[in-house]
Amino acid sequence: MPDRLTENKIVLVVRRTRLDELVARFNTVDQARFYVEHLGADFSDYQREDRTYKTTVRDAERALSRLGRLQAVDRVYVPSFVFGERDTVVVLGQDGLVANVLKYLGQQLLVGVNPDPARWEGVLLPFTVADLDALLPEVFSRKRPVRDVTMAQVTLNTGETLYGVNDLFLGPRSHTSARYSIGLGSRSENHSSSGVIVSTGLGSTGWFRSIVAGATGIAASLAGRPLEDAQERSFAWDADYLYFSVREPWPSTTSAAEITFGRITPNEPLTMVSQMPENGVIFSDGIEADFLQFNAGTRATVAVAEKKGHLVT
Repeated sequence: MPDRLTENKIVLVVRRTRLDELVARFNTVDQARFYVEHLGADFSDYQREDRTYKTTVRDAERALSRLGRLQAVDRVYVPSFVFGERDTVVVLGQDGLVANVLKYLGQQLLVGVNPDPARWEGVLLPFTVADLDALLPEVFSRKRPVRDVTMAQVTLNTGETLYGVNDLFLGPRSHTSARYSIGLGSRSENHSSSGVIVSTGLGSTGWFRSIVAGATGIAASLAGRPLEDAQERSFAWDADYLYFSVREPWPSTTSAAEITFGRITPNEPLTMVSQMPENGVIFSDGIEADFLQFNAGTRATVAVAEKKGHLVT
């Protein structure tokens, strides 16, 4: 019988390092080194990051194995992994990995662990491996504070669904114009733009903040006013609404540009119908490889998701 504190199941989500990715591309460490150093970069930084991360993974596995039944899962398998309803999920990586895992969970609690505090700041990584021995028993007994996170959900008339923890993108695969009709409430119009960004409260300090900062700067410059602080436009992680923003809308004889920014609520979703014969995509949280096709006739309904994420703090 294993010598462990409980029989609670713990799922540890890990990722490949930059060095792992380079070796997968170039077959050997020496060939990866040649490529990086040939471009004038510091290969030793990749090695240090790799050593630190893998040491942290081993330390985390030892700690978690003492606390419960441990199963380690690489991030690439998360979309198809079946999480148990009572699993405790520990993510060892950057903020983006926490967000990517969170959208595949239901009621499970997620613990974000920073593998390298000297390298990564990590808004969603409040813990280190040294915290796990004291932290996990409190998580098991539901004695730790938990922050609920509102998600975005897009549902297609094809039956497909995708969740976004930070944001959703609906638009063209490359730097071309997206053609679609857009509707909010009783208003609707045809658009030609670079696509639409939908942001959650958690994502409001990321892509959303960048969009607002750019729009605010342009408006201020044209009006001859001082630039406002775009940071004030962020909103709560558990807000019961989302914001959408249209990127570079183009008004013409066949396209309008009045529905360009607004709030999505449980009672007022955003609808879009693609008019693109090909190369229309929808992806979430910056993961472009994991996308839904958004081509001619596809109707997308963007709404506040019924499920929420649950982050241990």
